[in-house]
Amino acid sequence: MRARVRQGRRDRPPLDVDSRAAGAVADETGAHAHTADLTDPAAVDTLPADVDILVNNAGIQHVAPVPDFPPETFETLQQLMVTAPFRLIRRSLPAMYERGWGRIVNISSVHGHRASPHKAAYVAAKHGLEGLSKVVALEGAAHGVTSNCIAPGYVRTALVEGQIADQARTRGIAEADVLDDVLLARTAVKRLIEPDEVAAVAVWLCGDAAAYVTGASVPVDGGWTAA
Repeated sequence: MRARVRQGRRDRPPLDVDSRAAGAVADETGAHAHTADLTDPAAVDTLPADVDILVNNAGIQHVAPVPDFPPETFETLQQLMVTAPFRLIRRSLPAMYERGWGRIVNISSVHGHRASPHKAAYVAAKHGLEGLSKVVALEGAAHGVTSNCIAPGYVRTALVEGQIADQARTRGIAEADVLDDVLLARTAVKRLIEPDEVAAVAVWLCGDAAAYVTGASVPVDGGWTAA
């Protein structure tokens, strides 16, 4: 579960539920790390509010048919991927409005536009995040604040690598076959996206060249949604 915040345009405090992961990013970038469980509203309220760039990038996954989907797990995914971004955005907007400048980047997913079986909570959450981002874009435009989503396909992360391993076990096939025949079946570019490629889009959205881009959802999906 990870979100990143940049404060005062001087440092970039990483936030993670795992203190070691947050600390590693802080050491690499010279930032100050924060550790918090974003499913806990009280924890969210302890985080910095005076930020000029907010990137909501926390996420987990659970795969199961709807009749077997645990309601508490469904609720946890909504808390992490919809409610926590709402609370973080709400907490950050006053300082952005006061400065007359701000950038909010919400890491959505191709599943914010398309559905897949057995991913009810994730698909619902990403659709909710897309809607939240658009509302913030409309409200923030008069204050110099943009709000956009990035909608990647499958990114080479620990979460996706875990899905590949799980699907290989449940389907009784090789992990390479899961990648080719399951995850990338609807993707024209037959490879996973690298995290740096998603990060580059986020950097662009925060720059001057994208000052007129708001309320958008930028697909970085290898052609998945074009098919």
